[in-house]
Amino acid sequence: MRRVVIQELEDVKAEDIVTIGLSGKSDIADYMIVASGRSQRQVGAAAEHVRKAAKALSGRPIALEGMPACDWVLIDTGDVIVHIFRPEVREFYNLEKMWSAELPLDPMDDASDDAGESAL
Repeated sequence: MRRVVIQELEDVKAEDIVTIGLSGKSDIADYMIVASGRSQRQVGAAAEHVRKAAKALSGRPIALEGMPACDWVLIDTGDVIVHIFRPEVREFYNLEKMWSAELPLDPMDDASDDAGESAL
């Protein structure tokens, strides 16, 4: 799921995509992905692309919060939590600092995949 989310974000030109491993920090998900869109329209479009792809992959409804304002949209895919922000909102909340004691994972690093995650 993580790879699909990242690919969708890249396809819609989301910026500054960061993956944070949540293992040992929280049981809510395996990963958190944070990205930015340049405008409310881009944030909304990116969120909708991620939601559709995650639903197609999982076969179940995907929770989405923050529409239609689109300053900060949260998508809960189950094992991956996705936050898409406008840059100034992302800077204000600074989730990367809150959730990372160390540097974020390389978004596409295979070594950080769980054994059960399906590859693209």
